[in-house]
Amino acid sequence: MTCVCLIHAVSATARTQMLSQTAEYALRAIVILARSAPESRTNQQLAELTQVPAAYLPKVMQSLRKAGLVRAQRGLGGGLRLARPADSITLLEVVNAVDPLLRIVECPLRLKQHSGRLCNLHRKLDETVALAERVLRETTLADMLNDIDGPGPLCQRGPEALVTLT
Repeated sequence: MTCVCLIHAVSATARTQMLSQTAEYALRAIVILARSAPESRTNQQLAELTQVPAAYLPKVMQSLRKAGLVRAQRGLGGGLRLARPADSITLLEVVNAVDPLLRIVECPLRLKQHSGRLCNLHRKLDETVALAERVLRETTLADMLNDIDGPGPLCQRGPEALVTLT
């Protein structure tokens, strides 16, 4: 398995996943747009670079556009690009645009004895979601591009892949 995912793949059949596949697709695509800025990228280019199904990517990008994170330009030289600078777009904004994290506000089992408060298990699970929200809120697209401590997102597709696309 290659390291093209923002979420670690456990095996070919099982994944540890807090974010939906759609959220991961959105993050992959918008990181490429941030890396490509100020140039535009077509849906086809993005699909190729991110390994997101080409038939599904336009739906994801439309959600990002509606959220004001991405701009689309039609015609020759058109495509998709960031609507704002990478340092002003948080990963939480991207996730919330396509498939927000769900907080646990009441007992999912609707047990009467848990009415008004969460049990220890669901409180800890909600704290985990809250922690993920905080990390995503505090991380911008620019942070994703500037992190030099490890391989970048989509590490199988380096900057040279962006340059060679026509």
